[in-house]
Amino acid sequence: MGIIYRNYNDKNREKELVKIAKACKESRNQLFVSNDIKLAIRVKADGIYIPSFNKKKTYGNLEKKKIKIIGSAHNQKEIQEKITQNCDAIFLSPVFHVEKSQTFLGLYKFNYLSLNNNINILALGGISEKNIHKLKLLNIKGFGGIRLFKKKPAYKGRFFKE
Repeated sequence: MGIIYRNYNDKNREKELVKIAKACKESRNQLFVSNDIKLAIRVKADGIYIPSFNKKKTYGNLEKKKIKIIGSAHNQKEIQEKITQNCDAIFLSPVFHVEKSQTFLGLYKFNYLSLNNNINILALGGISEKNIHKLKLLNIKGFGGIRLFKKKPAYKGRFFKE
């Protein structure tokens, strides 16, 4: 299990991330920092997350620092970009209908993209308790979600005080 930290605008970003990193280490969860290699190294995160809007060409030499790279994509062109960015795995989204998007991949198109690319593909987008059983029909190495896990917030507990 892993957590992607994507809070770009918080003034206390680094302070908050140190607490999250500590909690992740204790619970043996992986931590990925979105779009900030230097911050990921400072908090000793397991890796970085490259969103689909990040078009920077390559992220080299991170394997020497044992930093994993994951990314996200929505189509074949973006999958190719993530492969050239040396991603170890790619979140392909949205699999199912989500409110913020008019389009979604669906099972057939998702599998077509997954099977035609030699990289670990993770499902993302629109996954709920009603359709989670459909993930068995997909060629995936794992899945991610927000709405599915939102019911049980991960930040509650002794490390996070509101």
